[in-house]
Amino acid sequence: MTPIYLDYAATTPVDPRVAAAMAPYFSDRFGNAASIHGFGQEARAAVEHARQIIADAIGARDAEEIVFLSGATEADNFALIGAALANETRGRHLIVSAVEHHAVLEPARFLESRGFALSVLPVDGMGQVDPAGVRAALRPDTTVVSVMHANNEIGTIQPVAEIGRITREAGVTFHCDAAQSLGIVPLDVQTLGVDLLSLSAHKRYGPKGVGALYVRKGTPLVRLLHGGSHERNRRAGTHNTPGIVGFGEAIRVALEAMEEEAPRVAGLRDRLIEGLRGIDGAQVNGHPRERLPGIANVSFRGADSESLLLALDLRGIAASSGSACTSGSLEPSHVLPAIGLPPEVAAGTLRFSLGRWTTEEEIDHVLDVFPNLLDTVRSALVS
Repeated sequence: MTPIYLDYAATTPVDPRVAAAMAPYFSDRFGNAASIHGFGQEARAAVEHARQIIADAIGARDAEEIVFLSGATEADNFALIGAALANETRGRHLIVSAVEHHAVLEPARFLESRGFALSVLPVDGMGQVDPAGVRAALRPDTTVVSVMHANNEIGTIQPVAEIGRITREAGVTFHCDAAQSLGIVPLDVQTLGVDLLSLSAHKRYGPKGVGALYVRKGTPLVRLLHGGSHERNRRAGTHNTPGIVGFGEAIRVALEAMEEEAPRVAGLRDRLIEGLRGIDGAQVNGHPRERLPGIANVSFRGADSESLLLALDLRGIAASSGSACTSGSLEPSHVLPAIGLPPEVAAGTLRFSLGRWTTEEEIDHVLDVFPNLLDTVRSALVS
């Protein structure tokens, strides 16, 4: 068979419709969106069109609440550090969940190293934060809470709307990383009650190197990049016009396809999970219902993920052991111990993530070759 890609949670191929929309902005429509002449204004119009698409996609009341950035990592850093510094006179206590992406955990730890207090909320065995735990962790000096919308490794969707109601009552800024959710499941910032929402293009068949942060009007935020007055003085730097155009088109296409694509991908995920669940020593991780349609996280006792991934790759099958941002580490993902997996189980965990071009034939091929592959890896470890 041709190579099988089951790592869509790490990144996605650019949709041909997205590539076609971007192409003119590399050459014919190359103007700087901050320039006042016709070339610049043509680029500016394209940027603003994309801004409106993304604002509409998440239920923002004003397109000006969308700030374009280099990706979700910058958005997470801008949200946490910017909100913490903007509220510093009110308090210096932050709350994050134990299963956040490193793009949230690392700026939180950076702030902690600079004297901020940090509380890390536990999750249950399915990876969910208890909203009551958020309420209990709030202090008079709490200024920022960050809980992701859906986990990038196990796919669990958090009770964000309930947490949003709690933070709103407490007058605390609420940030949510929705990089994995945008264009896959419905998002509405009004219903969720978030003040800041991180978004990414390359997770949804758009280009790499572009993302956005939703900033609810009135939310105090200190800018991180200083220079020009781009993005209404919130983020300096020349606009990545082709990337922004591609981001907008990717979300337009995703929203059109969502109603049909999500159940199709979920059906393939369930087919894969059911096949893997029957293997001796297999354990499926994450919430059984509140989860993204395309992520299947499964642990296999008596195996190690690195050997499994290499064996899969030799068969032309791409999967992962967790976040691509930590794939160079030999340590198990921080998400797995957070949901209570012992080290010997966490060590043999794989994440299969499915997407727009995953087929039933590909899933059946994986299920056909994987048992023998697993037996080989287990035998090698025993010997």
